[in-house]
Amino acid sequence: MRLLTIRTLSWLLAAAASPLGSAAALPQGAPRAEEPLAARYASRLAELEREIRAALPRIEEPQRAAHARACAAERAAEERAKLAEAAMGELGKAQGLVAHARDKWIGGADRAIAEARARLASATSDAERRAGEQALAKAQLDRAAGVAALAEREATLRLAEQERPRVEAEQKAALAALEQARAQTLAAMQGLGLETFLGSAALDARLSELVALKEATPPKLAAFASRGAAQRELVEQMLGDRELLVQMAVADGPNGADYGRAMEIYRDIQRASAKAREGYLQRFALAIALEHAVPIALRNAEAAKDAPKHVDPVRRYLHYEAASLGGELDPAFERFSVWEYRFVVYGEEPDEILAWGREMLRSYRPDQVVNPDQRWRYVDSVRTDIRYGSEDNVHDEPELQFFQNILKNGGVCGRRAFYGRFLLRAFGIPTTARPQTGHAALVRWTPAGWVPCLGAGWGQGWTHTRYGKDLDFLATTQARACGAAYLQVKRAQWIGDALGEPRVHGFLGGRPEFWYGISLYVQRALIEAARAKTQEAIGQDIAEANETKEKVAQARVTLSSVDRTVVVDERGVITIPAAATVAPTASTKKILFLESNLGGKQLHYNRNGEPQEFEYRLEVPAAGTYALTARVATPSWQQHLLLTLNDAATPIEIPLPFTVGLWGQTAPVEVELVQGANRLRFAHGSTGQPKGFSVRDFTLTPR
Repeated sequence: MRLLTIRTLSWLLAAAASPLGSAAALPQGAPRAEEPLAARYASRLAELEREIRAALPRIEEPQRAAHARACAAERAAEERAKLAEAAMGELGKAQGLVAHARDKWIGGADRAIAEARARLASATSDAERRAGEQALAKAQLDRAAGVAALAEREATLRLAEQERPRVEAEQKAALAALEQARAQTLAAMQGLGLETFLGSAALDARLSELVALKEATPPKLAAFASRGAAQRELVEQMLGDRELLVQMAVADGPNGADYGRAMEIYRDIQRASAKAREGYLQRFALAIALEHAVPIALRNAEAAKDAPKHVDPVRRYLHYEAASLGGELDPAFERFSVWEYRFVVYGEEPDEILAWGREMLRSYRPDQVVNPDQRWRYVDSVRTDIRYGSEDNVHDEPELQFFQNILKNGGVCGRRAFYGRFLLRAFGIPTTARPQTGHAALVRWTPAGWVPCLGAGWGQGWTHTRYGKDLDFLATTQARACGAAYLQVKRAQWIGDALGEPRVHGFLGGRPEFWYGISLYVQRALIEAARAKTQEAIGQDIAEANETKEKVAQARVTLSSVDRTVVVDERGVITIPAAATVAPTASTKKILFLESNLGGKQLHYNRNGEPQEFEYRLEVPAAGTYALTARVATPSWQQHLLLTLNDAATPIEIPLPFTVGLWGQTAPVEVELVQGANRLRFAHGSTGQPKGFSVRDFTLTPR
């Protein structure tokens, strides 16, 4: 259990009744109140450094030298492997240029030629014909240039292919040498005899206290403690709480190294909820305290001029606590570490937008909430409903929040990755940005490991974390998954801090000194012993495209007789379940039948795919005028249904309201039904880009 003591809380409550931080003006040159505290904290830091140095195991010079030689040999082997990889990369580049000329350049020109010819065929004026002819001429020139480029690139590729056997052999030899060098480095590290020392928790209390004092710095910590009795008591409570200090240090400490502010947030959360004192909610509370030690600006709707400017960390905690206890979050939410929770709670969205995101997805695409492929769970919404392109971004509405506007109007890589991370955070799944050159993507937690999404695979980008390169971030996630054994990595890092070594958190982050180097080799050994598998990237084909070429598994739904039965009540009101279609009767690429969060089933009309009609037949007890309404969820605007009733020559237009993905109702439209058999055939239309919608049922009310 991690909570503030009763004595501490009593102190703080009493102190809260009096002004904090107020003091009489000091004469010029007089010592400030924080100076004795700063000296005390500095003295304690120096004492900890001496104690830790004295407790370190003695490493004989021959073993240390052997380790240094092995590390140098490994670095040399890595350089040779990089050169071999670069040579293979040139082959891949040549292949890519050929594919670009063939598929994008010539293929794009062929599509433009077909479109221009279609425009010419449908032209009804001289101006339209001239425009069509100009477009056709331009496309034909583009195609000719593409054909010439393809011939040149194919010739270059043929020459490169002649070198392939040699390049592949050199790469194979370089990788084998690197593997051998790494094995020798591991053996040299084991020869240092540090396993027992790093596996012991004996120094954890002193190491974690040292890390806190060193990161916070004695002057800044003293400045915070000098603001009042409550603040000083918080610092004393923190420095005396071994378990809390270790939790903080393993989770990489508070943002901005502001330990005082983190402790204030942690205290306030525990005041607001007793549940934040133990179990997973204690870990979650601490994650918020660490992540929000530096205030996080809110991204409000532009029209919300009076909205708060920053995330309230206590309200953020209470929002997630209520969502968790209410069963709204992913089932994995309770399992995460403090460090992993930090990748849930850093978001800029208001709490009500988090709630909207969950309700929207459960209403509009409930199958994506329970997707058994956890790589795509939640973030599949980007693939299905966030159109690639920025043309419609001019229609963003100031009354809508940023992520609602993305759902409405789509966007290019940045907006799509932002939206994907937002949905993951809303459901309590750790995620972070993983940009790469010229492109924005994300990485996300899954039970099998972290996965890159909407971009290239591991090794092609970086993160906005202390780990920098994405491969170094991946390594810490894999080592942390080893549980308590990961503390060996942190202990070596903390010792490096005690000795004043520069922080290097990955092999790609620079050349580490001794203890930080030991931490990286221990981390690698843990990963190899665990046989951790690096997950392949997903969504690469839609990173800058609208529709995937991959086969996507559909949700399996069994339609019962209730789902397919039209009901007429005693007042003659007719309810048509959306799943009661006579065509189609099973899910297609365009039309899906899904379990509905309203109960029963709903019909979902995909944004992607060729248009498809859906049809109902029903027996009407009495002829007459009926008001037709539908319960629908629409993620975007300017949509309508066209109802052809009993094969009438003119369809009836039914505007669909823009519901921001939530359930809403269409305005009543009057229709004339005959007694007995009636046939209702619906087609979907939209202004501008293709859009999707979901419908739960239709209601026909007698006038």
